[in-house]
Amino acid sequence: MTGELEPARWTIHEERLVDDTRRLHVAIAHVELPDGVHFEQYVLRMPKAAMTVVLNDTRDHVLMIYRHRFIPDRWTWELPGGYVDPDEDAALTAAREVEEETGWRPRSLRHLTTFQPLAGTADFENLIYLAEGAENTGQAPDINETARVEWVPLANIKAMIATGEIIGAGAQLGLMFVLANATEPESPPDPSS
Repeated sequence: MTGELEPARWTIHEERLVDDTRRLHVAIAHVELPDGVHFEQYVLRMPKAAMTVVLNDTRDHVLMIYRHRFIPDRWTWELPGGYVDPDEDAALTAAREVEEETGWRPRSLRHLTTFQPLAGTADFENLIYLAEGAENTGQAPDINETARVEWVPLANIKAMIATGEIIGAGAQLGLMFVLANATEPESPPDPSS
């Protein structure tokens, strides 16, 4: 089937760098569509990110952080997560971020899914992991990452998404995946391995 789609492939004639930082590469691509139309498109490339849905032992609460996001100027509930460092395994990032942002250490970790939040504009691979059970380390969460850490009832998640309390695409996707799969299927292989 892949061969059948080739006639619809867009051609990139040139890509000009606009800015390049540790966390964002911005370019303008000169693109040609299959029908011959040419245009320019901003292209964003960011390091991959990993986040974790941490369930308690009874699988009825999820560990979440409450924080302010300055860009939309909103308070929101999120899953712990962050950028994957160069040459770091994404699963290690996921576990590290849970501990740093919440003060809890995941007991288990497995890959749930991978997604691209803005596939038409950005290359920003996001990996979502599932942790079943966690140990309290006794360490305070990073004050720069969270204002509050709570075990939120899974029964409240759909309403929290509907009312805009959980706005992040990764958090919504990971949580809905867990809610939709009460009996966990085999997970796909982790592409970061």
